[in-house]
Amino acid sequence: MAQSSRHVSYVEAMVPITVIMTVLCLFLANAVTHARRPTTYTVGGQDGWDPVIPMDSWAQGKTFYAGDILEFKYDYQRFNMVVVNRTGYETCQPNDGAEEYYSGDDKIQLHYGYNYFIGTYTPEDCTTGLKLAIKAL
Repeated sequence: MAQSSRHVSYVEAMVPITVIMTVLCLFLANAVTHARRPTTYTVGGQDGWDPVIPMDSWAQGKTFYAGDILEFKYDYQRFNMVVVNRTGYETCQPNDGAEEYYSGDDKIQLHYGYNYFIGTYTPEDCTTGLKLAIKAL
């Protein structure tokens, strides 16, 4: 029985190795980018959810990711927190279906790609800056 003397070229030998290495690199890159632990942000910092500082200023320069948690601390007898749509945010008027929070220590976990518009039912507080717009990456 005659044996085949097929010669495997260097290029043919490297193709499977290259494919394996590419797949490995993709898995490692995915693991590294998703290895970040969620961060909890106290909205407004030590002042909390209060019109003393504009909340959009507080959020400037921060990057919010899916899984991060926004914690709203406030005097529940004076304030509340409402998740509204863009129009509700811009007009300081809660829209139908807006979700109200009023415990004084509320948390929202962010979802990937969502835009969050958060305000208050009190138009005077909202127009002075007690509102926040962010996008979770």
